[in-house]
Amino acid sequence: MAQGTLTRPVRSEVNIDVAKMRRDLRVRQIGKVGYFLNALAAYFFLWAPILVLVLFSFNDSRSVAQWQGFTTRWYTGIFENVAGTSVRGSTTSILDALRNSLVIGSLATLFATVLGTALALAIVRYKFPGKRVLDSILYLPVIIPEIAQAISLALFFKIVFDTINLMRPDQPPATYGYGTIIIGHVVFNIAYVVIVVRARLADMNPRLEEAARDLGANEWQTFWRVTFPLMLPGIVAGALLAFTLSLDDYIVTAMNRGIGDATLTVVVFGMMRRGVSPEVNAISTLMIIFSILLIGISLLLQGRSAVTGRG
Repeated sequence: MAQGTLTRPVRSEVNIDVAKMRRDLRVRQIGKVGYFLNALAAYFFLWAPILVLVLFSFNDSRSVAQWQGFTTRWYTGIFENVAGTSVRGSTTSILDALRNSLVIGSLATLFATVLGTALALAIVRYKFPGKRVLDSILYLPVIIPEIAQAISLALFFKIVFDTINLMRPDQPPATYGYGTIIIGHVVFNIAYVVIVVRARLADMNPRLEEAARDLGANEWQTFWRVTFPLMLPGIVAGALLAFTLSLDDYIVTAMNRGIGDATLTVVVFGMMRRGVSPEVNAISTLMIIFSILLIGISLLLQGRSAVTGRG
């Protein structure tokens, strides 16, 4: 056998451009700073108006042009049945509007949660004709402008009421009221409930339901003992989100309410038409805090369900 010869590998010299490496490091550092400043600017434009509103709700002056000191008398005045002479409002009217908002929001949330949960379960777990079309239509209330949705609902109610009034001319005419507001809120809240509950269902392990059926449980028992407890955090999160959206809505409410029907957003907007006052800032601040709490609880429940719900 021929004896092989060993050859030494040829070493190639690596030239390191130190100056270029330093330039690259500087570019990366500048890029990191740029990302930070970009995020900071985005949060500033989002939160700066809200922070200004909260700050001037404690201003001792009625003028929003100057700061004259810290005070809580605007909040105190709200709970003492007087909202200021310039606004000519009272705590009684504000509390009545708040009660209306809570009742409308609760009923709209109840109907939207039940319908949205059933719809999300049907889309995720079952197959039926028109499923893709329905799945696409569900996102329309989320992407279309709210003014367009409010106008379409107003026109729909107008046609329905005209038809009903023609069919029973001797009866009191059907018209807009709290019922139309609730229906309008249910329409756009269903989409948000479906999105949240559907995300929860997507994280659930379907083998748990299969195991329940293998052990002798029927569809009803499987739903109440396995499916419903697992999807409950998503249902609660969707309900809280729907209640927050219903409580904060103005456009759909204003265009589908009856004469004299007032919610808190309608009353606050009416107060703002006479000028932005510290009372309006105080009421808006309380609404923002309440909305943030509800959304925070909703996000917390969704986060917990994402951690504990995977099989």
